[in-house]
Amino acid sequence: MTPAQDPFYIVKDEIQDSIDKVQDTFNQWKQAPENTGEYVHLTRELLTTCESVQWQVDELEKAISVAERDPAYYGLNEAEIGKRRNWTSTARNQVVSVRRNVEGGKHKSSFGHSGNPSELGRSKQHISQDNDDFIASESDQQMLLMKQQDDELDMLSASVQRIGGVGLTIHEELVGQEKLLGELSLDMETTSNRLDFVQKRVAMVLKKASLKGQIMMIAFLVILFIILFVLVFLT
Repeated sequence: MTPAQDPFYIVKDEIQDSIDKVQDTFNQWKQAPENTGEYVHLTRELLTTCESVQWQVDELEKAISVAERDPAYYGLNEAEIGKRRNWTSTARNQVVSVRRNVEGGKHKSSFGHSGNPSELGRSKQHISQDNDDFIASESDQQMLLMKQQDDELDMLSASVQRIGGVGLTIHEELVGQEKLLGELSLDMETTSNRLDFVQKRVAMVLKKASLKGQIMMIAFLVILFIILFVLVFLT
């Protein structure tokens, strides 16, 4: 299976895009002045996105663990499994680093010193809802990819079974034709032996008979030959 068709690389590219966006947002967050609306918005966005990316990495690691139990079934080897685990480890470290920095700095912002507890509670609830929606969307997408892969495997299995059936039918036909050819060869050999015997008898009779007797004998043998010929090929 090529990287373009492997679900791992499809999900990996999506996660990498998310990590790249997190890094860009984190750079904006570091440059944004504290106690401003932009700073609060970027803080909320970074925390939500980091949590979502961490969940995606966790799910990807679970898929790697499943493939690790039987790598040959998924067309993988130990080197590829190790390569995938190294990538998920690196991705996790990047996201965790950003999240720790943001969580360490958010207490200094107006987001952390909000004088309205109810507003803070609503913000957290809104963040949690957005995060749940995002996680559900990503989960549905991964389930769809897995279903598509299962459908492709089912189609491949059916094709292999059809090819096997065709091969078995061809084999049976070849065996039958080989048997018929053997029987035909045996019949031809038997007929040839009978004709050789008749020819030898005719030669012996011609040597012993007179001219008139030879003519009569030839006529008799011709008739006999015709009768034998008909009997041989009609029986």
